[in-house]
Amino acid sequence: MSSHSVAAINPSVPTAVKLLRWKFRLLSALSTELAFGAAWRLFTTPRKLPEKNWEAAAVAEARQFRVSTPRGAVAVYEWNAKGSRTVLLVHGWEHRASFWGVMARGLVAAGFRVVALDGPAHGASAGSRTTLPAFARAVQAVADEVGEVYAVVAHSLGAAATAGIPVEFNRATTGRLPRLVLLAAPGSTTAVAQRFAQLLHLPQAVVQRMRRYIQEQHGRDAESFSLIKTGRTLPTDQAMLFHDFADESIPFAEAEEIAANWPGLNFRPTTGLGHNGVMRDAGVIKQIVEFLR
Repeated sequence: MSSHSVAAINPSVPTAVKLLRWKFRLLSALSTELAFGAAWRLFTTPRKLPEKNWEAAAVAEARQFRVSTPRGAVAVYEWNAKGSRTVLLVHGWEHRASFWGVMARGLVAAGFRVVALDGPAHGASAGSRTTLPAFARAVQAVADEVGEVYAVVAHSLGAAATAGIPVEFNRATTGRLPRLVLLAAPGSTTAVAQRFAQLLHLPQAVVQRMRRYIQEQHGRDAESFSLIKTGRTLPTDQAMLFHDFADESIPFAEAEEIAANWPGLNFRPTTGLGHNGVMRDAGVIKQIVEFLR
């Protein structure tokens, strides 16, 4: 489906998006390189969302500390330090550790030590821009710092960074992760970029330039980070995926594709939770706790 047909289906395009489309139309007419530079800055710059009234309570009982990385310090939060096993929570794009409040409480009630981080350029962590590999490097630094990790629960971009790059857990011991839970995970990194390009009506030349840049920077093509490629190769004992039929950010079809390419994945579709509700639904949290036991 073309970007024009998408706009036709949803004619109520926000003014800010319309202005961005005009900007990129002008930049693209002047130079693909100019348009690419502006698009890449936008693509890698998360907005700082206003703090919701429940966030402070979510982290009030956590011990806060920082982990150093080459790109700046990462803010980390720990609940129930004496818990039996460690569960690491990895948030998605434009979220932060405090968004995990309901999940953290559920896991603590089940006896787990819970650790969450603010990704680079998110929350109280350093930076204003980040990429999928940079996000994964921050998760790696935290995983190395907090000791043996029994399980990871990761949402959206956090799932892509954790399982797509991927992060290597328990490097000093087994090199394996006993449990992995993914929520609303994108199946294809190039599909994410394509949705971004469709929203802004970016010319194909700009999209191709973005792909070449990723190849130049990381020595691998963008699709190699995708869970449809990496999932089945991960050194994890058991993995589970939740994805809502009505996810407004990542099509349910991508979850189906992940499951089709990942033998042994415990795939659990949900209904009526959307992209973010899956993080805090009592039924989902109960299933995760049972899976981790």
